[in-house]
Amino acid sequence: MKNNKIVIYIGILAIGLLLGWLLFGGSSKEEADHNHDEKAETNQMWTCSMHPQIMQPEAGDCPICGMDLIPAEAGADGLAADQFKLTANAMALANIQTSVIGKGNAEGNTIKLSGKIAENEESNAVQVSYFSGRIERLNINFTGEEVRKGQLLATIYSPELYAAQQELITAASLKESQPALYKAVRNKLKLWKLSENHINQIEETGKVKENFPVYATVSGTVTEKLVEQGDYIKQGQPLLKIANLNTVWANFDVYENQIDLFKKGQEVLVTTNAYANKEFKGRVDFIDPILNTKTRTVTLRVVLNNKEDVFKPGMFVSAKINGVLNKNKKVLSIPASAVLWTGERSVVYLKTSQDQPVFEMREVKLGNQTGNEYEVLEGLFAGNEIVTNGTFTVDAAAQLQGKKSMMNKDGGKVMTGHEGHTMDMMTEKVDFNSTVEKSFQAVIEAYINLKDALIQSDVSLASSKSEAFRKALEEIPPSQREETHNYWSILHKTSKGINENVSLEHQRKQFQTISDKLIEMVKNFDKVNDKLYVQFCPMADSNNGAYWLSKEEQVLNPYFGDVMLKCGEVKQTIE
Repeated sequence: MKNNKIVIYIGILAIGLLLGWLLFGGSSKEEADHNHDEKAETNQMWTCSMHPQIMQPEAGDCPICGMDLIPAEAGADGLAADQFKLTANAMALANIQTSVIGKGNAEGNTIKLSGKIAENEESNAVQVSYFSGRIERLNINFTGEEVRKGQLLATIYSPELYAAQQELITAASLKESQPALYKAVRNKLKLWKLSENHINQIEETGKVKENFPVYATVSGTVTEKLVEQGDYIKQGQPLLKIANLNTVWANFDVYENQIDLFKKGQEVLVTTNAYANKEFKGRVDFIDPILNTKTRTVTLRVVLNNKEDVFKPGMFVSAKINGVLNKNKKVLSIPASAVLWTGERSVVYLKTSQDQPVFEMREVKLGNQTGNEYEVLEGLFAGNEIVTNGTFTVDAAAQLQGKKSMMNKDGGKVMTGHEGHTMDMMTEKVDFNSTVEKSFQAVIEAYINLKDALIQSDVSLASSKSEAFRKALEEIPPSQREETHNYWSILHKTSKGINENVSLEHQRKQFQTISDKLIEMVKNFDKVNDKLYVQFCPMADSNNGAYWLSKEEQVLNPYFGDVMLKCGEVKQTIE
């Protein structure tokens, strides 16, 4: 009996333990799961579907457009800030290919250089006046006119020469008694480039000439007129610049680490786009002994025969020089297809992971081109793997993910709360004359008025303000227009597209082009009259985004007006 009771007690205890586990164990698991979910929830970030650059630690409204924030996808991909990843499908569709670069012999022994045609300074001449006076007649009508040695260029009235002729006539009557005086007067006239025949004619006739001719001392092409008919000139003042273009110079840049590959007398084959199927022979005539410290290059000069008037000063040319590479010398080179250019910068995309399609933009400094490859001076090392096909596709992916890219040197910036904003428009440095900057202040004022008209969505008002903007541009002197590096002509031409006969949508599209160009200019000004705000709306231009300038920090959107008046943000402040 006693043993039976023990068995019963043990059974009751086991049943109790089982019931306790069933009743309280599950809840403990649920509580643990709940705590885990709660912890995960505290790490949840929130973003805006229209402005993915917004990242906030809690739900709320988008600070840009006011829309409800949505949970952001986890981004713990283990990548560095400047790296991004592509899917295998994207790699295949875009046919993205990579290659490992390494030191090795360059293919062949031909190097390519780029350069520009210039006048042969040794054949240039400046035609000057040897006496002061007034230009009665100028026989050169335009720049580019051909002249021959001995040709009459101008006729000049000179009071000094008039008096000197009278001195000659007087001295001629005294040459027997005062031969030294007579000789001195004749020599003075010779210094003024009067010929023996002219001097003898004056002496024999006893008549003073009022106007004297100026003859060309060289043959060539007039490259610059320095005076006009009716001008008063001084002795020794330049009248014309004349260039003999029977020979021209082709100037090429050579990097400092390759100077030892070139020498005077080397044969050069020169090509130009104007005559794509022709090669012109020349020889290295001069290698500049002074290094350009900004570009780290020296100028290599080639003299070219130009009797057939093939080459024009300012024309771009290419050169091929054979036999300049030492076959034992190792060089690091990359295919031309791997390089993207943005004005001053050259970039490639580096594959940073051996097993996964992870990429990163890398700026490089390139040397000369050899065949279809460029020498790498800085930025890469032997063993690096870079994109050699599909580079533009990789760059587009970098831009979409807010990483460093060809057009975005510093990459995108994820903003939380009220952090500062980053301007991601790429603008190359351009130096503007201070007079140009001063003249453009009126253009900026007219632009602001045009922007305000588009905020009101008024087609007629925008048209009139565009006309005022164009008139402000036309007030800028022609000499200053040339110093704007073509910005003036783009702004002037684009502003004509904003008129009453077009839609508001078309006006805003033209305004976007005007805004982009004006922002590029103003960002390079040393001085502006008022503080300006560079503002950006990511939804403008069919969700591609668009910029504009404003004098007020408050965002008022010219691309949408009342429809989305306050959609946008300040990207940069220009003091």
